[in-house]
Amino acid sequence: MGERWALFLDVDGTLLEFHDDPAAVAVETGLSRRLQAVHRAVHGALALVSGRALADLDRLFNQPWAAAGLHGVQLRHADGSRRDLPVDPAARELLRRRARQLVRTLDGVQLEDKGAAIALHCRRQPDRYETLLAAAAELADSLEGYELQTGNLVTEIKPEGMDKGRAVSELLEHPPFRGRRPVYLGDDLTDEHAFEVVGRSGGLAIRVGDRTPTAARFTLPSPAAVQHWLSCVLDAIQQGAPSHALRSEGDSSGSS
Repeated sequence: MGERWALFLDVDGTLLEFHDDPAAVAVETGLSRRLQAVHRAVHGALALVSGRALADLDRLFNQPWAAAGLHGVQLRHADGSRRDLPVDPAARELLRRRARQLVRTLDGVQLEDKGAAIALHCRRQPDRYETLLAAAAELADSLEGYELQTGNLVTEIKPEGMDKGRAVSELLEHPPFRGRRPVYLGDDLTDEHAFEVVGRSGGLAIRVGDRTPTAARFTLPSPAAVQHWLSCVLDAIQQGAPSHALRSEGDSSGSS
């Protein structure tokens, strides 16, 4: 692998399988060690980009790496410096109160309080998603400074003005990401903003799973495949040879 890569990795649905309860997710030792090895190999140019809060990412991975939390509302650079978009405490409390009221009217919907944002899940009852989406959209419209972000059987109400694409762009302006070719792996609608940014930057956008449509040109089928691919990337860096392989969108044969 002759060029230098900057790796941006979504978490749920990409590195980790989805779980009905996001708080019950755990990172296996093998994945943790593999990520640490890749992080060293790319000299720190690896960032987690997630809808989870930074505190939750730190709980899962226990590493002070560069990371974007809450879709970029929270951002930590590789040098440890951090910026958070300002959130009005009164507006945040109003969001929490109205979201709790909403959940009491919707059977099968789980509320996840992320601090600056609220996520509403219905993975246990996927048939409730359209009803949840309509109710969440109405709630988001009623709150000044907030917007709706849809995902896989989840909808989030978060501070407006930031998404994963903007977060990746911000990270690319700073070392060790600056000057490298961006490579982004993600599975959900929330990752499409980043796919577009990476594509415009001449990078590689890799969709995990079979969700369509997508701006990604390459596909990996599952988090298990992502973990294997990371091992191949590590081998390629260590050996100086491109041993990894990606499947282009619409091509089931694979290319290297």
